[in-house]
Amino acid sequence: MKADIRNLDLNLLKALDALLDERNVTRAARRLSLTQPAVSGMLTRLRDYFNDPLFVRAPHGMVPTSRAQGLAVPIKQVLADIDALLTPIQFDPETADFTFTLAATDYALKAVLVPFIAALKPQAPGIRVRIVQLEEDALTARMAKGSIDVALLTPHTTPAELHSRVLYEEDYVCMLRATHPVLEETTLTLDAFCALEHMLVSWQGKNFQGVTDDALAALGRTRRVGLSVSSFLILPEILAVSDMIAILPRRLASQRPDMRVLTPPLPIPGFSKSMAWHERTHRDPAHRWLRQLLIDTSHSAP
Repeated sequence: MKADIRNLDLNLLKALDALLDERNVTRAARRLSLTQPAVSGMLTRLRDYFNDPLFVRAPHGMVPTSRAQGLAVPIKQVLADIDALLTPIQFDPETADFTFTLAATDYALKAVLVPFIAALKPQAPGIRVRIVQLEEDALTARMAKGSIDVALLTPHTTPAELHSRVLYEEDYVCMLRATHPVLEETTLTLDAFCALEHMLVSWQGKNFQGVTDDALAALGRTRRVGLSVSSFLILPEILAVSDMIAILPRRLASQRPDMRVLTPPLPIPGFSKSMAWHERTHRDPAHRWLRQLLIDTSHSAP
């Protein structure tokens, strides 16, 4: 028989490995949980395949030929490699050393990633985290290529072909500086709310209408928006030096104890924050651990 890997049964390699160790068909059969005739038949096939007797009889058992002795180390290596290939990957956070890439908006950076990093570093100091800008149009393609591992977005913006999980539900609050004149009133009325100058966050930094305006329109009311910015991060700094007021997610407001936070005088629909990931990393133990940490820290955050 011509030696060809396509004709080789890997079970034959296991049999040859056992025969090389035991130098006895009966003991090799016992080790493999096979019958002696079965192992004898496998030895016949091995001799045919390698075109060599492999073992010759001797007073104290079977003696391997030079060809068989030359196969001993490579066969053990092949079997070890196959065993490693079939063994589930074990993940140890303490010794893990790789880069985890997240795509997020600036809101998600403060609301989700701050508690995530605080919990991650003591448990997995060797895992590096890369943050990239969230670009929804190219998200699936970048995940398929491996340049993004997890994206923090909302359910309605998550591509259908990705896996996803809701992290938490968010609602809106009013934020204003602690010395704002309106705080002299007992409550923030709807009339006072509409009379104040507002600032809002628009991803493009050019729109002057948002979810609050939709909620006001349902009541037949309007407000005056004097400033539109593209980032939540600058919002508290502007409020601190003006009499403007802003509606923003509660998780961001809770991080600024120097500001005052009030309940809006009208119902404003909140939103869900979720994470999405690709099938490429769906079953990977390390990524599953990291996604669970995102879930845990999101639930525990204020």
